[in-house]
Amino acid sequence: MKKSVSSRQEKHFLASGLFTTPLSRRQRRELDRLAKLVDSKIDTSDAPSFKAKPREVFVGRFYRPVKQQISLRVDADVLAWFRSHGGKYQTRMNAALRHEMQEHAQDR
Repeated sequence: MKKSVSSRQEKHFLASGLFTTPLSRRQRRELDRLAKLVDSKIDTSDAPSFKAKPREVFVGRFYRPVKQQISLRVDADVLAWFRSHGGKYQTRMNAALRHEMQEHAQDR
């Protein structure tokens, strides 16, 4: 007899389907009217103040970057070093690249 039972897997929904609603005709007309205006003529006085984006992106439950498969040539000794530290060497290589990207993001 099993001591534990797996629960049913959660159903996944796209956030775009849950958190967006279609625009009304009035909203669509307003957007069309604004699109025809020169940027300097648009009144943005009621817009909330801009907050600086966070320095770091936290990868976790709510943010999972899209992975893209590539073919990458690295030096054999670099690959051997990452592999020598155990499994999930590709994840550690990605983390090293992400760290480098974030360090130099302020240089742009």
